Amino acid sequence: MTSPDPAPNAAALAELAARLPSLRLLTEPSDLEHYGRDWTRRWTPAPLAIAFPAAVEEVQAIIRWANEHGIALVPSGGRTGLSGGAVAAHGELVLSLERMNRVLGFDAIDRSLTVQAGITLQAAQEAARNHGLIYPVDFAARGSCSIGGNIATNAGGIRVIRYGNTREWIAGVKVVAGNGELLELNRGLIKNSSGYDLRHLTIGSEGTLGVVVEATLRLTDPPPPSQVMLLALPDMAALMQVFALFRARLKLQAFEFFTDVALRHVLAHGAQRAIDGDHSFYVVTEFDAADESAQDAALAAFEQGVNEGWIADGAIAQSEAQAAALWRLREGITESLAPHKPYKNDISLRIGALPAFLEEIQALLGREYPHFEVVWFGHIGDGNLHINVLKPAELADADFIAQCEHVTRLLAGVLQRHGGSISAEHGIGLVKKPYLEGTRSAAEIALMRGLKQVFDPRGVLNPGKLF
Repeated sequence: MTSPDPAPNAAALAELAARLPSLRLLTEPSDLEHYGRDWTRRWTPAPLAIAFPAAVEEVQAIIRWANEHGIALVPSGGRTGLSGGAVAAHGELVLSLERMNRVLGFDAIDRSLTVQAGITLQAAQEAARNHGLIYPVDFAARGSCSIGGNIATNAGGIRVIRYGNTREWIAGVKVVAGNGELLELNRGLIKNSSGYDLRHLTIGSEGTLGVVVEATLRLTDPPPPSQVMLLALPDMAALMQVFALFRARLKLQAFEFFTDVALRHVLAHGAQRAIDGDHSFYVVTEFDAADESAQDAALAAFEQGVNEGWIADGAIAQSEAQAAALWRLREGITESLAPHKPYKNDISLRIGALPAFLEEIQALLGREYPHFEVVWFGHIGDGNLHINVLKPAELADADFIAQCEHVTRLLAGVLQRHGGSISAEHGIGLVKKPYLEGTRSAAEIALMRGLKQVFDPRGVLNPGKLF
């Protein structure tokens, strides 16, 4: 899309600056590196510049300018993705929504919050709490990820079992399409059967159909008082047994698992051990505990799990500080692994398909990664698993990625047989393009390409991603 000769692009950039005098543009090498990549580190960032529009009209003008000059755009939020969806490595203009970070309105009757796309998830959550309500989508990167990025990847997180993905909480969205036209989709309606719901089409589209500029978020009542429990389990088979037991007895808000390897890394990163001894698997679960009967039900479920041999030990938080400490054991994993340059798989299956899949994939990873450290964790309550392979210090990056990609091809085949997806909540981006056909049929991909052509006829929005 962009010209291999930098001179025409530099002239076009100067024209953009003249056309939009208030537009903030950065071209310093340190800024290009920072804004030109996401949490993946496999591509060298090389954007043309970073643009920071402050209004919808500026976003429209930038996209029209990109069409005129044939310059590719990479929409950018908090860049916390793990699939290379926000990478700019080929002279693209990064379109950062960082300055568009305001709360635009609250509607007490509709119980909705309208925000600009660049607002962080945490700021949106705090704005909702200020009105006595909650925006329930949540995950560890809440302080840096943006609502626009959450929408672009249909982000899930730690409370999907109770509240669902981002998609369930978007009442309306404003998107600037690839031709610069502003689309106002659904307008906050609860019922709207007037043709295709383009709002849901843009959710999860990874910035390839349009740039999200505003969103109306549905809010809900705060959950009842809850308790947090840490469980130690002997094996993976027990994991599914305990999940079934707790789901039947309790009103779960979250059910997150991790392995002993993950625990070792997060403890080394500063978290505090809560259960003595060594155990193969751990679960952090949070459940409604508004009254004594709910608390008794939790203890009864725990005792049954112990009697069945599914639970080896456990700890229950007695204060908010203790609950936060237990949650840190799960939420601190990604940060603790970052120095080891992990190769990440983010996969999804039906919960009912998990036991057979887990048995097969454990054997596959043990066979293919005999000398690599593999860290498992994830959202077992919604069938989303994260597999992190840690790079040995002595192995070159290229060799490490080549070995991991070989195994990912095998993993994709197992996923296809079990009806799973290669991407649960981080999108396809650059990393997972080779495996899209394992999740989508040829007919589906053809329709997706057709939609891309309709929304972005010149192909300026995030080219090279997804397809």
